[in-house]
Amino acid sequence: MKSWIAFWNILKKDVRNYYLKPPNISWGIIFPLSWTLMQLIRSPGGSIIELLPGLISMSVLFGTTSMLAVTITFERSGRSFERLLLAPISLNTMVLAKIAGTILFGMFNAFVPVIFAGFLINLSAINWGIVLLAVLLIAITSALTGLLIAVSAEQVFEAQTFSNFFRFPMLFLCGLFVPLSSLPGFLRPVSYCLPLTYGTDLLRGAMKGMNTLSPVLCFGILLAFAAGLFLICRQKINRNWIL
Repeated sequence: MKSWIAFWNILKKDVRNYYLKPPNISWGIIFPLSWTLMQLIRSPGGSIIELLPGLISMSVLFGTTSMLAVTITFERSGRSFERLLLAPISLNTMVLAKIAGTILFGMFNAFVPVIFAGFLINLSAINWGIVLLAVLLIAITSALTGLLIAVSAEQVFEAQTFSNFFRFPMLFLCGLFVPLSSLPGFLRPVSYCLPLTYGTDLLRGAMKGMNTLSPVLCFGILLAFAAGLFLICRQKINRNWIL
């Protein structure tokens, strides 16, 4: 019960203090929204469904990584994060509480392009069950990637710089808007080392019925990425801030 109370209080504090800060609004909401509007305006109605998986993935990616870049680094610079580390709660509970709000924020962002697309095309043929699972796994892996970046930076601007170093190449390497088959051969192995590639493939299959990889394989790889990133983040926090 104490762990749940601590989890809820950390989550509530982050929602109240950080979720609507300027960096999150600019990179987490405005950038995906403006990109969505640009793509939807320039594309005829028949091609919107082609763009939607990439727009959803991008919205989740920018929303989650922007969130943790602010919350973790800001608290570290203000030394309030040290009080969390000294609190009588497990490290796992603290990490999960930190990423829980980010995951919810990223999932909210995911449906911004869906809402706009719903005014222009019929979305009834989409497999929403797979879409929700894919969005959840993309949000989890993106949040953990953002946490890994945040624990490696000292200031907010450093975390944002590191985030952009990873985020913008992903727009082209993960099949969001450029098919993997169109990439140079030497870049394709890099694409398959990024979790967003598998989440985007799941979304494309749920919306267009055109999977490049097996959905079961994609779900399994995303779960493996999530577990691996969580363990790496936990080890870095142990090594850098506790020991």
